[in-house]
Amino acid sequence: MRGVALVRVSVWSAHRGGGRGARDYAERVDPVVATLAILGLAIVAFVSNRIPLGIVAIGVSLALFFTGVLTLPQALAGFGDPTVIFIASLFVVSESLDSTGVTAWAGQKVIARAGSRRTSLLIIVCVLVAATTALISINGAVAALLPLVVVVAARAGIKTSQLLMPLAFAASAGSLLLLTGTPVNIIASEFAAENGGRAFGYFEFALAGIPLVIVTIAFMALLGSRLLPKRDGGRMPLDLVRHARLLRQQYSLSLDTAMIMNPRNGVTEVVVPPRSPLIGTQVYPGMATPEGELVILAARRGDSELRGQAITVQAGDALLLQGSWDDLTRHAESSGVLVVDSPTRLRRSVPLGRGARRALVILAAMVALLATGIVPPAVAGLLAAGALVLTRTVAPAQAYRSISWTTVVLIAGMIPLSTAFIQTGTADLVAAWLLSLIGDASPYVALGILCVLTLVLGQLISNTATVLILAPVGISIATAVGVSVQPFMMALTVVAAAAFLTPIATPANLMVMEPGGYRFSDYWKLGLPLAVIFLLFAVFYVPLIWPL
Repeated sequence: MRGVALVRVSVWSAHRGGGRGARDYAERVDPVVATLAILGLAIVAFVSNRIPLGIVAIGVSLALFFTGVLTLPQALAGFGDPTVIFIASLFVVSESLDSTGVTAWAGQKVIARAGSRRTSLLIIVCVLVAATTALISINGAVAALLPLVVVVAARAGIKTSQLLMPLAFAASAGSLLLLTGTPVNIIASEFAAENGGRAFGYFEFALAGIPLVIVTIAFMALLGSRLLPKRDGGRMPLDLVRHARLLRQQYSLSLDTAMIMNPRNGVTEVVVPPRSPLIGTQVYPGMATPEGELVILAARRGDSELRGQAITVQAGDALLLQGSWDDLTRHAESSGVLVVDSPTRLRRSVPLGRGARRALVILAAMVALLATGIVPPAVAGLLAAGALVLTRTVAPAQAYRSISWTTVVLIAGMIPLSTAFIQTGTADLVAAWLLSLIGDASPYVALGILCVLTLVLGQLISNTATVLILAPVGISIATAVGVSVQPFMMALTVVAAAAFLTPIATPANLMVMEPGGYRFSDYWKLGLPLAVIFLLFAVFYVPLIWPL
């Protein structure tokens, strides 16, 4: 406990300017007890799902300050941490690939070759989402490919439940292919580098990720049809080709589908609401809007199409507008009309839209910087995000919206808890307790116990928060038994990816629940054997590549 006492002295002296009341209160709180209590309350708050994740994370930081465990700069250090900045920049890069149609183009090209057989289609879908996840994160890859997979499943006559859970699980496995696959990879790499090990290389995760992706896909291809239900979801995404054909039919358009929807221009259907300033104005097909940016292709009133004639606009009239995607998006936000299908949503489904080439070039440059290590990861990410905005591939407002601020605040708020675990000696105490349980058993047993804890906790709370909590414990165990921290950090990363047992384990799992028609109990049937595979892989395979 000597280290705890020293920490307490440093904490008290650091609070000299913080007011005597705060100091007196801090002196009555044991840092280890306070840290464990804050951890327990945070887990309860996470599991309850009644408090927003960001609020819980901020509450953790503030609680560490008010109990005197950390100084104010330490409690807020996570918000300026390079890891957090790097993760935020990756969301902008992901948005550029999605919004410019790069992801839609890749998906259409690959899935078009899969045919209509379930096994071949599942393998292609899983390989595609795994590769995409490695570059743009789990949630981004699943969100981008989910509509495409549902449409392809419908055309092939396959129940969506047979493909969407494999889509989410393969994305989790694919997050282990590259450093950028998930924030967990980046966090584990930083922990290893700061605690006697080294940072993992950009492609080094593939040594674990490639075999895991292969095993995951093979398992789901062979046994998935038996373990998954056969249902269709209640919410079906937009089929862009079908949508364009439907508009041609309803408005009797002679334009080809490619003329209606293409990378540069598109159409959007709007309805005139009550009290719209457009009511009472005269319009006709071929007429341009006052600014000259959009053209009215056709109009409908109720079930009747108004062909080639001028009409006086009434509430409830539907107008079909054509123009550039940027102009359509700008006019869709005006208060004079109600948009049936958002141009922004439609635009993402158009392959290789405006800015796609710039997005790919900037992505390649970022990967090169990360692979060579010329600059730190945070700098590479910021350079890529800045270049995307400067080249107008992503608008500034779009870049801000693309960042998952819940994820950013969650990581920033939980980083101080990891600091507290190390600084107060809490991680050493937990590690000592675990080691006392296993006695003189091999380091494999210690690694196995840590991985089981990670697996269980990762089903209840964010896998990012799980790793931030247990990484310091893993480092303390590795130090105590005199082995390398590298296998412990990589094993944590592997097991954290096995968040398969519940729909709330990851946003990707929840994302496929409604379109796949899944129930809560459907997840563990396929997820449990996969989670066991990941656990065994972390305990026995990882130390072969990164020796203890």
